[in-house]
Amino acid sequence: MTETTRSGEVDREASLENAANGEPASAAARVGGEGSGEYGGEDRAMAAGGWREAAVEIAARVAAGFMLSIFTYAAVRQWLVAPTRITLLLLVVSAFMTLGLSLFARVPSKRDWTPFAFICSVGGTFYFLAVRLSPGTQLIPELAGASLQLLGIFWQMFAKVSLSRSFGILPANRGVISHGAYRFMRHPMYLGYFLTDIGFLLANFGIQNVIVYGCQFALQIGRIVREERLLSEDEQYRAYRGKVRFRVIPGVF
Repeated sequence: MTETTRSGEVDREASLENAANGEPASAAARVGGEGSGEYGGEDRAMAAGGWREAAVEIAARVAAGFMLSIFTYAAVRQWLVAPTRITLLLLVVSAFMTLGLSLFARVPSKRDWTPFAFICSVGGTFYFLAVRLSPGTQLIPELAGASLQLLGIFWQMFAKVSLSRSFGILPANRGVISHGAYRFMRHPMYLGYFLTDIGFLLANFGIQNVIVYGCQFALQIGRIVREERLLSEDEQYRAYRGKVRFRVIPGVF
């Protein structure tokens, strides 16, 4: 009798003894087999979910970079025709600040994938692709519009420095931030967006831009509401919300 045969007989005897005692025949049976059964299925499902999340993150960031490149090319071409249009360059800077940081944002622990949240987030982020870049009616001087944009950009920078890498396009829980700009309002980034957009719109007024920015403001409000709903599931955020009363504009909203 070979060593392998003796080992096989021992295993069979142990299996019969365990079965008589009401125990699984082997360690593999206790855990559903190596890479199979209940636990193996859960592991495979978790791995598949992780791959899907990674694929979505990569696709979203590649798309954001591509759209930003298209917009920058079109805006620079317009600026070369009229180099005094500072508001056009500042619109590009604002877009870079919004999308550039999202390319390096922290992967969230929870994300809102509802259709309404998706439309608000994507529309409110990529609205600049629909903005009319050619000169429009100047309701305020170019420098006045640029000053409003700069104020908005600096406030965005302050808010984004407060956020660090907890920034993204879709509503998501990337952790509760309560310092920096977030001591004064719960969504300070949107105040910066509003100032930047108003500065460009008033210096480049036209029907198309009024429609685009009107839709963008509505989408941003919807985005804030969805973010609040998702974040409010976190006990820490509910405590923070109790301390910081206003969302965007102190005393107003």
